[in-house]
Amino acid sequence: MINRIVLVGRLTKDPELRKANSGNNVCNFTIAVDDRGRDQDGNKTTSFIPVVCFNKTADSTFNFTKKGSLVGVEGRLVQRKFTRNDGTTTTTFEVNADSVQFLDPKGTVPSEGETVTFDDTPSESTDSSSSLDTLDLADDDLPF
Repeated sequence: MINRIVLVGRLTKDPELRKANSGNNVCNFTIAVDDRGRDQDGNKTTSFIPVVCFNKTADSTFNFTKKGSLVGVEGRLVQRKFTRNDGTTTTTFEVNADSVQFLDPKGTVPSEGETVTFDDTPSESTDSSSSLDTLDLADDDLPF
């Protein structure tokens, strides 16, 4: 069986770090991931995915990200069941991250109050050197 998930999105708020009963550090955060579909009005839809990571990954994520940070998450989907105080049983899903990649260029994390848009529309480039039709490479540099 395969249970792998790869997501790219932005943190919806600052990550939270805590210490579990086992003594391991645990970091929880939620990322906003744009869906490819649109709603009835033609607007983009966004999914909000809870993520948890542990130990060194938790420490790094807590220290180097904040609300609005763009991250890549690789891990597995986990289903948890728990009983609420009122006695009802609830099921929740979250991603247990094996790795978290920090995708913002250094120093470009949005500041507090800055608007972050989730747009996957490719931008038009006016720079002709960025064309993928031709590459200026020697044959020895090609990987095939």
